[in-house]
Amino acid sequence: MMRDVFRKNRELKRIFLAGAAVICVVGLVVALIGCSYFGKNEDNVVLIRVGNNVTTVGDFKRVFEITKTAYPHNVLQEGNVYKEAQIRLLNQITEEMIILERAEELGIKISKAELEKAISKIKEDYPKNVFEEMLLENAVSFQSWKERLRTRLVIQKTIVDEVESKIEITPGDLSEYYKNRRKKEDSDANFEGIENEELIVNELRRKKAEEKYQKWMRELQEKYTIEINDEAWEKMNI
Repeated sequence: MMRDVFRKNRELKRIFLAGAAVICVVGLVVALIGCSYFGKNEDNVVLIRVGNNVTTVGDFKRVFEITKTAYPHNVLQEGNVYKEAQIRLLNQITEEMIILERAEELGIKISKAELEKAISKIKEDYPKNVFEEMLLENAVSFQSWKERLRTRLVIQKTIVDEVESKIEITPGDLSEYYKNRRKKEDSDANFEGIENEELIVNELRRKKAEEKYQKWMRELQEKYTIEINDEAWEKMNI
């Protein structure tokens, strides 16, 4: 049976942080999902569906194997930690699929020039031929990686267009910050505030981005049909 995970299963609901942190996380998962995993039949079963976008059981397993490397091995031996890690990834992937659905609705795309520019910038961080060797070592074709990068850029562009570009820091915001800062200093002798005004603006922008992203995501969750294959998910958690 398929069901709306965000409306009917509140245990699985998780809201991402916004801004640069979100873009970074999005990049990690989408860079690993892009082509369905063709293995055993059960791995080809759809696990998550958001509109026209799907993630199979195989897709999830493949990404989770990479995700597990971020945890100490002994920590994942605890059943609750393992399950929480799976739920966290499930929600992360689902939110990214929601953003892709929104991007499709808005007609947001990445041009050839934008893609090539991003590829060149990434390659700059690697010594000559190391990038290509890394792809070979991981059995990833350049064309496959390129298409995944395109998807990641679409998500980033959608977040910028729908969230970050609409954030404004007003004189009233700065005034409120300094007012709250004075109260904090009076009540806490160890308080260390932000001195640089540029840093203050960036901090206020980050907080506003987080709040706006959360509101935006809640609206999209209500707008789109989000389905999780309960049977397949339960089998993965036995």
